[in-house]
Amino acid sequence: MFRRVLSLPTGRIAVAILTLIALLAVFGPLLAPQNPLGTSTHTLAAGSGSHWLGTDYLGRDVFSRLLAGSRVSVLGSLEVAVTALVVGVVPGILSVYLGRVFEWVTLRVVDTLVALPFLLFAVAVIALLGNGITQAMLVTGVLVSPLFYRVSRAATLTVARSQYVEAALISGASVGWVVRRHVWTKVLPPIAVALAQTVGVGFVIVSSLTFLGIGVQPPEPTWGGLLASDLGYLSYQPWAPVAPALLIMVTVWAGNLLADAIRDVSGEAGRALVDNRKVRAGRPDRTTPTPVGGAS
Repeated sequence: MFRRVLSLPTGRIAVAILTLIALLAVFGPLLAPQNPLGTSTHTLAAGSGSHWLGTDYLGRDVFSRLLAGSRVSVLGSLEVAVTALVVGVVPGILSVYLGRVFEWVTLRVVDTLVALPFLLFAVAVIALLGNGITQAMLVTGVLVSPLFYRVSRAATLTVARSQYVEAALISGASVGWVVRRHVWTKVLPPIAVALAQTVGVGFVIVSSLTFLGIGVQPPEPTWGGLLASDLGYLSYQPWAPVAPALLIMVTVWAGNLLADAIRDVSGEAGRALVDNRKVRAGRPDRTTPTPVGGAS
């Protein structure tokens, strides 16, 4: 599937952008030219050779704070996506095979999570567990998990009705073996699409919470926190929110673009793409009959 994604221009663009963001999260704090927490008397300074993006209201280097804050933003969005994946996919698949009681309970739990007011619930849990990025992202991942539950359950229901799965169960195969052997390969493409979308959604959620000061204690830099601090001084630096907003926007766009590329190469669309590539390469499909006689 990864090679098929890279065969599309949109897939290559999305992978390149997300790889660049990942490298920024790994090496960004190390490449910061100045101390992101260090203050100075040069407050609200414009861009210069020593401060590429200027300084904020406390004289801190904005470029260094952007690089240092990339790690928290990326790790937070990944934590949201992985938590939602684990909490949603496993019950979604098992709800098809573990009986009506388990199915009814999980469906009611999912309905409850969907009905919960997201921001108020996150704030309440963080107030109980403490204001930390890990607590905030775990709570957020649980609230996002109904998406994965529904996607995995719908895909599993489609596969569970196939004859080869029913034959395997009748012949005595365990549910775990059927899920590993037959179900997982069919369920993986829609889950991959949902995961790519959730990475983008995770960036929006992390930025929103840190914008409100939830999950991260000041003065630790984050992209959302930079947006919040810049909005109070727009009359002095109207360009200040452009850099963090652009990073958030490009990352979310790349996640959605990757989700579209995975959807385009999955299932029938993916097989059609492979067939078209074979035809362009001069390799006819195996199902095409070979003419017996030569050309007249």
